[in-house]
Amino acid sequence: MRTPFVAGNWKMYKTVHAAVAFAKEFRSVVKDITGVEIVVAPPFLAVHAVADALRNSNVAVAAQDVYWEKEGTFTGAVSAPMIKEAGAELVIIGHSERRRLFGETDQTVNRRLLAALAANLGPIVCVGETLEEREANRTLDVLDRQVKVGLDGLTAEQIADLVIAYEPVWAIGTGKVATAVQAEEAHAHIRSRLRQWFGANAADHCHVVYGGSVKPDNIAELMREPDVDGALVGGASVDVRGFSDIVIRSQVSKRS
Repeated sequence: MRTPFVAGNWKMYKTVHAAVAFAKEFRSVVKDITGVEIVVAPPFLAVHAVADALRNSNVAVAAQDVYWEKEGTFTGAVSAPMIKEAGAELVIIGHSERRRLFGETDQTVNRRLLAALAANLGPIVCVGETLEEREANRTLDVLDRQVKVGLDGLTAEQIADLVIAYEPVWAIGTGKVATAVQAEEAHAHIRSRLRQWFGANAADHCHVVYGGSVKPDNIAELMREPDVDGALVGGASVDVRGFSDIVIRSQVSKRS
């Protein structure tokens, strides 16, 4: 059985001071939790300080984005080696806000993914359809394209260690959430494609998590689905008690 994986994406919230205060309090609250992988993704400027605050704890740190070049004349960009040195172990790639607001494509997601792997960062690769695409019954076609292009060039062993976050764009920050049935359909489809393209072992070990208005009151229902391995949490992850509640409920629900 895949260990539940719960990551909190803080987006552009929390100064360094606020991020460290959160990390210290959250560390204390979840210190005895086992059987679930816990991750927080602070803004770039707070990655180093939060990683220090969480050192030797059961909470890992992720960055929210990465550029594919190691160094160069790329004003404002942050490379994978920089992120690794700052103390992060993982990185979010291809979040829908990055695609929509900053022009990321399936091809640039792939370049970022390969750069992250080269620096031994664990990628959390985001995929998902817009409301228009869902209403046009194109959800599965969109997922096929994003997965095939985004993961191009990866080995079966790399897929096995990957985290894929299915985040229907229409459910991010809207208060709407895909039903458990909708989430399971998408997750099961993604896993079937991984099995087809990379083999059974890769598909069975890859974490496929859900993102899109995840809260304490809906995580249990989502986690009861066989192909939902956890959550990429947005707004609810910036509150210590709310996020810790999601972590605890994800663990209990998967065991039941």
